[in-house]
Amino acid sequence: MKDLTHLDKKGRLTMVDVSPKPISHRFAKATGAIALRPETVALVKAGKLAKGNVIAAAELAGIQAAKKTADLIPLCHSLSLTNVLVRVELDDAGAVATAAVKSTGKTGVEMEALVAVSVALLTIYDMCKAVDHTMEITGISLLQKTKKEA
Repeated sequence: MKDLTHLDKKGRLTMVDVSPKPISHRFAKATGAIALRPETVALVKAGKLAKGNVIAAAELAGIQAAKKTADLIPLCHSLSLTNVLVRVELDDAGAVATAAVKSTGKTGVEMEALVAVSVALLTIYDMCKAVDHTMEITGISLLQKTKKEA
């Protein structure tokens, strides 16, 4: 098993020192889903929810969340993101959110992609909670993570 990198020799939490790492192009893609009743999907598609455009709000919230990941996850590094793309697609069972995040730096962007998906789905939950009490967020996972020399 690999050593836990967020612990020092005395077992205290510490931020990983990435200063010796070379700068590289980083990419991560994550996904997740929210189950919605068919009636709720119809309301979202028709734009009839009182809180507004659910899909646009969720996608924007996901982008904002990716940019704030270091504020939410204590040992994450603050990153300069070069691109964040969040897409929410409706289907008969609910919605699927996907986030793709890019950066040029010394550490990966998988946490930013996972946070983007999580917040996009939570935004859908918030916007639909008045009409759907059966919603369930599932399957949040990392799909891809790459690193290429700069």
